[in-house]
Amino acid sequence: MEKKLLLGDEAIALGAIHAGLSGVYAYPGTPSTEITEFIQGNSLAKERGIHSRWCTNEKTAMEAALGMSYAGKRALVCMKHVGMNVCADAFVNSAITGVGGGLVVLAADDPSMHSSQNEQDSRFYGKFALIPIFEPSTQQEAYDMMKVAFEMSETIKEPVLLRVVTRLAHSRANVVVQEPQKENALSPSTDQWVLLPGIAKKKYAALLEKQPLMLEASEKSSFNRVEKADKKLGIVACGIGYNYVKEAVGDDAYILKVSQYPLPSKQILSMAEDCDEILVVEDGQPVAEEGVRNIIGDKAKVIGRLTGNLPRTGELTPDAVAVALGIPAPELFEPAKNLVARPPQLCQGCGHRDVYGALVNILNEYPDARVFGDIGCYTLGALPPFKALASCVDMGASITMAKGAADAGLRPAIAVIGDSTFTHSGMTGLLDAINDNSAITVIISDNLTTGMTGGQDSAGTNKFEAICLGLGMDPAHLHVVTPLPKNIPAITQLIKDEIDYEGVSVIIPRRECIQTASRHAREKARNNKEAK
Repeated sequence: MEKKLLLGDEAIALGAIHAGLSGVYAYPGTPSTEITEFIQGNSLAKERGIHSRWCTNEKTAMEAALGMSYAGKRALVCMKHVGMNVCADAFVNSAITGVGGGLVVLAADDPSMHSSQNEQDSRFYGKFALIPIFEPSTQQEAYDMMKVAFEMSETIKEPVLLRVVTRLAHSRANVVVQEPQKENALSPSTDQWVLLPGIAKKKYAALLEKQPLMLEASEKSSFNRVEKADKKLGIVACGIGYNYVKEAVGDDAYILKVSQYPLPSKQILSMAEDCDEILVVEDGQPVAEEGVRNIIGDKAKVIGRLTGNLPRTGELTPDAVAVALGIPAPELFEPAKNLVARPPQLCQGCGHRDVYGALVNILNEYPDARVFGDIGCYTLGALPPFKALASCVDMGASITMAKGAADAGLRPAIAVIGDSTFTHSGMTGLLDAINDNSAITVIISDNLTTGMTGGQDSAGTNKFEAICLGLGMDPAHLHVVTPLPKNIPAITQLIKDEIDYEGVSVIIPRRECIQTASRHAREKARNNKEAK
C-alpha cells in the first residue's frame, strides 16, 4: 500500500490500471482528458502495453472498447458529458449485447459550463440504458470504484457508467493505492452479440431481469451509507454533494450518502418514515431528486433543485448547501469586486487569428455572409476583435449548417472547422455537401493538433487533402494555404474566388499551433543537449 497525491482524473486512471486494464479509448474533452493522458504516461501501462491512443471520436472509442470487452479484456471509455451524445448508439446497445471483459464508461460532467455547451447530466444516460452508475464523492472513492466497477461489470455482464464532475476531476487529494492486479487472459465471447430483432428481444428481456440484482448491489454497496442523527430533515447527498453537506453540518445530520445507483430505495423509504422533509443534494440536474419523489410518494416532502431550495443551474457550492439547510454561511465564494473581465482570446501568433483576419475582410464586403463555426479554440473567433461566427452548436455542425443555409438560398455560406473536429464528425457533412454540390466554402483550419484540450494528437494530421479527394472533392477547388499575416491578402482573394463558385470549396489553412510548436522546440533543444 502506498499513498499518492492525485487529481480525481488521475485516481480514476490509476485505479483502472491497477484493476487490470488492457485498453483506454477516448476523445479528449475537458474535464476528462487527464485520465487518458495519465495512462499514456504511466510506467506500468507502458510496460504492459496498455492501449491508450486517442480515438477519432467518442463513438469509435465506445465501439473499440466494446470489441476489447468481447475479447475478454477490461476496457475503459473516457469522454466529457457531451461525448455521451456522440457514443449513445453504441452505448445504449452495449447494455443489450452485454459485455465479456469488464467495460467501464467514464463520463465527466461540467456543471456551470466551464468549458462546455450545456450542463447535461450523464446519469440520465445510465438510467436510460438500464445499467449501474457509480458517482464517487472523493478521489479515494474514484480509485477504489474502478476495481469494484470492473468486477461488477463482469459479474452481471453489463457495462457500468462512472460519472464525475469538474470539481472532483480537477482537484487533488491523497489516495491510498493497492498492488496492481494482472490483466484478464484473452477469452473471446461465445455469445451472440448480433442485435437482430429476434435476438435483441431476448437480450432486452434478460437486461430487465438483471434490474433487481443491480438494485440489490446498490442497497448493499459500501459506497452508499446512512449516517443517522435524530433530525426531522433527512439529506440524500449524491457524489461530491456529500462533501458540501459535511462541510456545512459536520456529523450533526441524518444523511444518506449515495455514490452507486440505482437509488437505494430501502434506505430512502426508511428516511421518509423518520423525516418530515428530505433535501436532495446533487451536482447536476435533479436526477436523484426525481427518483426520490418516485420512491417515497407523499411519505415526506422532497426539496432540492426542483423546488428552488438549491440553485437550478450551475455547480453546487458549500454556501448554497448551507443556505438550503438554513445555516448562515460566510460568502466563501463571494465574487471579486472591481475586477475587469478577461475573456479568453486566441493566442498571439495563432494561425486561426490570420484565418479570421482574412474572413473579417470578406465579411465587410459581403454583408449577407454568414460564417458557421464549430467546437475548438477557434470558436473564440466569435468574440472581439473578430466577431466572425454566426453559430457554434456541436461537433461537426459548421459544415452541415452551412449546407442547410445554402440550400435555403443564403449566399455566401462559409463553414470554419478545426482539423480534429473535422475528423471527429465533419467528414460526413462534407460528403453530403459534395453529393449535393452545395454552394458552400469550407475552411478546415489545421493547426496539426487538438489544440483546445492541450495538444493531443489529431486523427487526420497530414491526411486532409486525401480525405477530401476521397470524398469526391473537385481538386480544382481544394486549396492549402499558410496562414501568416503576409499571406492574408492572397488568402482573402482566394476565399472571395471560391465564394463566387457555385459548388463546394475547401480551403485548408495549415500552420502548427503556437503552443505545440513551442513545446516541440523545447523538446528538440533538450534532446540535442542530451545528445551532446
